[in-house]
Amino acid sequence: MMPSSVITQYIDQLSSTQLYTAIVAFTVGLCVILLGPAGDQNLPLMLSPRNGNNGNGNNADNAAAMASENEEKQTTNKQKLNQQQQEPKWYLFKYINVDILGQVVPTRNNSNSSSSSSSNTNNEQEQEKEESKKTLKSVSPPPSPLKKKNKVVLHPPAASAPVCSDPASFSTTTTTTTTTTLNNKKESISEMNNEDIAQLVLQNQIKDHELEKRLDPFRAVTVRRMVASAKLDSSTVLQNLPQGPSLDYSKVYGANCEIVIGYVPLPVGLVGPLTLNGESVYIPMATTEGCLVASTQRGAKAISQGLVGAQAQIVKDGITRAPCLIMGSAMEAANVKECTATIAGKNVYLRLVCFAGDAMGMNMVSKGSLKVIETLKEEFPTLKLVALSGNMCTDKKAAATNWLYGRGKSVVVEAIIPKQVVSTTLKTTVPALVQTNLNKNLIGSAMAGAMGGFNAHASNIVTAIFLATGQDPAQNVESSNCITLMEETIDGDLWISCTMPSIEVGTVGGGTSLPAQGACLEMIGCKGGSKHEPGKNAQKLALVVAAATMAGELSLLSALAANTLVQAHMTHNRKPTNTTTK
Repeated sequence: MMPSSVITQYIDQLSSTQLYTAIVAFTVGLCVILLGPAGDQNLPLMLSPRNGNNGNGNNADNAAAMASENEEKQTTNKQKLNQQQQEPKWYLFKYINVDILGQVVPTRNNSNSSSSSSSNTNNEQEQEKEESKKTLKSVSPPPSPLKKKNKVVLHPPAASAPVCSDPASFSTTTTTTTTTTLNNKKESISEMNNEDIAQLVLQNQIKDHELEKRLDPFRAVTVRRMVASAKLDSSTVLQNLPQGPSLDYSKVYGANCEIVIGYVPLPVGLVGPLTLNGESVYIPMATTEGCLVASTQRGAKAISQGLVGAQAQIVKDGITRAPCLIMGSAMEAANVKECTATIAGKNVYLRLVCFAGDAMGMNMVSKGSLKVIETLKEEFPTLKLVALSGNMCTDKKAAATNWLYGRGKSVVVEAIIPKQVVSTTLKTTVPALVQTNLNKNLIGSAMAGAMGGFNAHASNIVTAIFLATGQDPAQNVESSNCITLMEETIDGDLWISCTMPSIEVGTVGGGTSLPAQGACLEMIGCKGGSKHEPGKNAQKLALVVAAATMAGELSLLSALAANTLVQAHMTHNRKPTNTTTK
């Protein structure tokens, strides 16, 4: 046998043409070995079993016998011959569809086979094909049966719920209690009763968020409550969630909330009068925390008992948006110098500021930021906008940038509280208040690593006013940035101030359009847009927030200094227990 190294050297010496010729010759030789010298001597065994032989070449005798016998005997003999015959060399082709193979490889018939095939009819050929197919089918083993597993269902998914971990949720959920159908998704449902509409929602034939479009807002809430009760499997769970006509759902839809099922009533307390810049103001506060309104009222009373009350001023007024841009290189990013830009490699964060009038202004500044970016692209062609908000704005997150540079309205407010008022109204002393503020709000907050949290509870007052006046409650995060300072004056009185650099408020847009929230703004005297000076109403609201925060700080720190905090909460934050004697 020739060594493999010699064969390798010989192949390397061949040209491409010679090598291709050798490959073709090898392939033809392999076919001759598999199919036999005649190329297809054994092929009729698989294509036409009646032409098969046992390897001895006695085709004529078999053909004569098969021609003299009837059709039933021929079938029996063919089956016996198939069992006794020797497998052809290309038996592997039995796994290939015989019909297709017969079309690809034509059968060469000799004189004997020609005389045999002349006696066959079309019906016999069809039967032969069917028998061949049966032979192929018998080759494949039957599939093994699958073992059934016990199905564990943690909880059945709702009919309109998205696919969850339960495999049954992949199939359409059927119910036996619902018969309502909707032939056309755009079909009017206003003439249907509420129960049938609720069934359509449960069947997912109508999306629950589309009810306001297809019904009036009030009826949409009624239907949606039926759907919610069915999903929650309770007819009483929503009884204490009001849905009455006191909330105009037509004003809510498309502006304040989606998929509405009712509203949450919050108690609203009224603090005042509080003297602010020579004017007596009243402050609505929505809260469920007992003692908060009472405490703020005490602080407002103490401030108003001073000589001039509280004095407040807007230091800055501008809402911000900081898009994240990426430049072609860090050097190109460094060339952005004509605006406030923070550079991080190729990233550029532009902190854009705009005056928003009486609106809080987030949508306004976002639209303006897109125009700024379009202008910058003319100067910097490689500029790409990564995100319209790059988190240096910074919105609804604690950030040093808001604490240092402000966002929305930056306000400072101060007041002088006579020492007699500190003693009689606040039940403490000026030195005790100063020391408590120093050790708690300044040193304590510094040790805690606070950022903008150098106060006692500014967020309490800010949130309560935000909820009452239709502001964005999430912006309480930065709006509550506050540092409270206290000093004892030469006359022994108390000087107090609160600096709040990022109060984000508006008197138009958002929740301010709702009737109840609009009424609270009207109590303050700043509802809607200012008719004489744009932004004046929103600025007044910011001043009121700061003054009320100072009132809350003054009262809570007094309670801490006098150690009456727990006593006050036990009095104002606990319901009396009704006892009966027998």
